[in-house]
Amino acid sequence: MMRDNTSHDTFSIALCAYNLARTGATPDAFLRGVADRLERARADGARLLVLPEYLSEAFLAWKPEGLEPTQEIAWMAGEADRLLPEMKRLAAQAGVGLVAGSVPQAAPEGGYVNRAPVFLPDGREIVHDKLALTPFERDPGSWVLTPGRHVPVFEIDGVRIALLICLDVEMPALSCLLAPARPDLLLVPSMTSSLAGYHRVFGCARARAVELMCAVGVCGVVGAAPGTTQNDTNVSGAALYLPCEPSLGYTGIGGEVPPVDGEDGSEPYLAVAVPVGEIRKLRDGAAEVWPGAWSADGVSVRHA
Repeated sequence: MMRDNTSHDTFSIALCAYNLARTGATPDAFLRGVADRLERARADGARLLVLPEYLSEAFLAWKPEGLEPTQEIAWMAGEADRLLPEMKRLAAQAGVGLVAGSVPQAAPEGGYVNRAPVFLPDGREIVHDKLALTPFERDPGSWVLTPGRHVPVFEIDGVRIALLICLDVEMPALSCLLAPARPDLLLVPSMTSSLAGYHRVFGCARARAVELMCAVGVCGVVGAAPGTTQNDTNVSGAALYLPCEPSLGYTGIGGEVPPVDGEDGSEPYLAVAVPVGEIRKLRDGAAEVWPGAWSADGVSVRHA
C-alpha cells in the first residue's frame, strides 16, 4: 500500500485498468464498483484516480434487448448523463479526484464526442473530447463520433495536468501544442483490443514523457463487457512514464504493471507518486540534453 506522500514535491495518483467483465448487471452494481475503486485509491493516498477510455462499455451489461450497434453510442450517452452525476458525488465523498474514463456525450454541433470527464475534489469539472478518431470511431456501420477541438490543462494541488485519450497520444504534433503549457503530468485513458494497440499507446506515451519533460500516466480497459458487440477483447496495463534522466532512475519508468487481457478477472492497478518537484527542476535547466520546448520552426524538409 502506498502511503499518502502528496506534497509540494510529489503528487500521488492511482491508475486502474478497469476490467469490464467485473461491471455487474445493473447501474447500482457499476456505481458500487466505482466507489470501491475510489476507496482503494483513497486508502493508497492518491489524490486522483484514473479510469480508462470507453468505461461506458460497462453500461452494455444492462442494455435493452434489441439495441443495434448503430444505436449504442446514443444509448450509452443517455446512460452517462444519468450516471456521471453519481460518479461525481462518489468522488466528492471519497475526497479523491476522478478521471471518469470516457463516455459518449452529445456534441453542441450535433453527433457525439468521446469525452473524458474529470471531477476534482473542489467541485470543478473538466472535460476532454478525443481529437484523433480511429477508423472504428468513424464507421457508419457501428460507432460514429465527432472529434474534439481542445486539449484541457488544469491544476490540482498546484500540479499542472493535461489530458489526452488513447490515439491522441500517438500524435507527436500535440506535443508541440502542449509544450508551452509546461504540464507536470499528462494523463491518457485508453482502450486497445490487442498487444499491438497496447504497445502503440504505451510506447508513444513514453515518448511524450521525454518530449514534454513531464510524467505520463496511462491505463486501459481489460476484459469484455457483458453485452458488448464491438469490443470482445481488450488488452492493457497501467504505467507512469518519466523523462529518462539520472535523477529519475535512468529508465523512464516510474511504475509499470504489465498488460493482461483480463479474462481471468485480473485488473492492473498502480498507485504511484509523481515526482513533480524533480521534473520541474529538470525542465528548468537541470536535464542532461533536453533543449526545451522545440517546434522545428525554421526547419524544412529537403528532398535530395
